[in-house]
Amino acid sequence: MMSPMDVNFVVIGAGNGGLAMAGYLAYKGFSVNLYNRTESKIQNLIDNPRIDLSGSIEGTGVLNLVTSNLREAIQGRDIIMVTTPATGHYDLARLMAPYLEDGQIIVLNPGRTGGALEVYETLRSFGCQKEVVVAEAQTFIYACRATGPQSAKIFSVKNEVALATIPAIHTEEVIRLLSGAYPQFTPADNVMETSLNNFGAIFHPAPTLLNSGHIERGQTFEYYIEGITPSIGQMLEKLDSERMKVATLLGVKAVSARQWLEESYGAKGDTIYEAIQNNPAYKGLTAPKGLDTRYIYEDVPCSLVPIASIAKELGVETPAIDTIIRLANIITGKNFLDEGRTVEKLGLKGMTASQILELVHTGEVVTTSSEDEEVVA
Repeated sequence: MMSPMDVNFVVIGAGNGGLAMAGYLAYKGFSVNLYNRTESKIQNLIDNPRIDLSGSIEGTGVLNLVTSNLREAIQGRDIIMVTTPATGHYDLARLMAPYLEDGQIIVLNPGRTGGALEVYETLRSFGCQKEVVVAEAQTFIYACRATGPQSAKIFSVKNEVALATIPAIHTEEVIRLLSGAYPQFTPADNVMETSLNNFGAIFHPAPTLLNSGHIERGQTFEYYIEGITPSIGQMLEKLDSERMKVATLLGVKAVSARQWLEESYGAKGDTIYEAIQNNPAYKGLTAPKGLDTRYIYEDVPCSLVPIASIAKELGVETPAIDTIIRLANIITGKNFLDEGRTVEKLGLKGMTASQILELVHTGEVVTTSSEDEEVVA
């Protein structure tokens, strides 16, 4: 049995999270490859493969390999830590499919909503027959940012982050293998739990879109404390209620947004608005500088759209979520319903709630054909 300290890694993406994660893993003594699609962004690291860390973790990590060649990056690696935006998960899975090896583990940091399902379905649709486990974290383990081409600041490290795999039977083993680097990972029942407890879906798109006038004028304001007013808070309550309804139908242990604020930050209130106002951790966090932000372009297609699509498949109405998606479409000129993670892209089309749970637990669904013969989907 492999020891957690013998695991080697590849980190996919050299953005804020990728630099911090690759630097930390190398600093802790693990063998780490770093991949980034655009070579010019990592040229300094190719020439001198070291990342300096500051903030909560001070030190330097020396990388094993830095490359823009995906096959070279993932070859022989035990765990593939994906830190790219969720909008890139499909293309990444498509590109990795020919090169993956038996026993490799893909971890999405984070998966947003449906990330592991999308990657799992994409690998299968592009002919990957290798025994690969796909995992997703509920959120990113760090609050961090890149401070240069070879440096990152880690502001804080979360005490606990839920993680699940597809198939779910591998969750405990993946957490064991990650424990040498990240003892903070804790097991969720399945990837529907990590996906539907994605609070970015609640706190990001709606406040951004409903404050679009202030944001476009370049007006600096505190995103949570000032941007979430009582009326916007009411919208968040509706969004959260619809998310919880879908989770309940799927038997998922869902946490309300208010409960999450209390558990994560000790911020209490009778409403989401009150809890946010009582959260000192949100003070000083300013709004995006423009509407070209991941709060719309990532969180709408990769968080709200999959919740709405799964809800529709299960016969649940989501009028508040649908309203925010339509508003995002109108303001951006995009069609996030076409571009986003629908049940078709997640491999869930035509499935009942029990079949979805069977898929995430076992990795396959046994259906019955018209001749009453069992068919594995």
